[in-house]
Amino acid sequence: MTSMSTARDRAKAERTDALLEAAARLFAERGYSGVSLEDIGSAVGVSGPAVYRHFPGKQALLGAVLAQVSADLVSGGTEVSDRASDAQDRMRALIRFHVEFALGNADVIRVQDRDVAHLSDADRAEVRRLQRTYIDLWIAALSELRSGTAEDQRLRVQACFGLINSTPHSTRSSARAHAETAGVLSAMAISALLADSTTGQ
Repeated sequence: MTSMSTARDRAKAERTDALLEAAARLFAERGYSGVSLEDIGSAVGVSGPAVYRHFPGKQALLGAVLAQVSADLVSGGTEVSDRASDAQDRMRALIRFHVEFALGNADVIRVQDRDVAHLSDADRAEVRRLQRTYIDLWIAALSELRSGTAEDQRLRVQACFGLINSTPHSTRSSARAHAETAGVLSAMAISALLADSTTGQ
């Protein structure tokens, strides 16, 4: 009985993951309003009503997609930050992590940028909380390398995210292009974060 229950739980978890992946891809391609539960279910081989066994509706699916990506950023960013040997290594590790995340998860990054307005109030609050935690992680790392007001540090970090997150949508998917893009983005990100604010004046 236990093994059968475990197998059912594993199968349900796998189907849930498949639904989240399909939802992220379809939301990215068509926008939240252009996708139905039937579309998402069909993408993983189930009927629209069967999706309700995993999520109460399309809005809940969107919330799960965006909460998961935000939680993954926080946990992954915390892990690489904790492993860093010094301040410079910590900042570069966070940049490498975010670049690789953005290049490998272009669909959810696009959905996060575009469809936050469709979240329920509770899911929006949770996503914003996780996003603030992730931003604060970067600000703490940046503050070890350069002085500045809290507003300046936050501006630099958010501008860096904008730079990194916008690029994967238009890059080629080959391994060589991926490596080249990652290198360019990482170099541009560290330059943007540490740039002298008087440059160009």
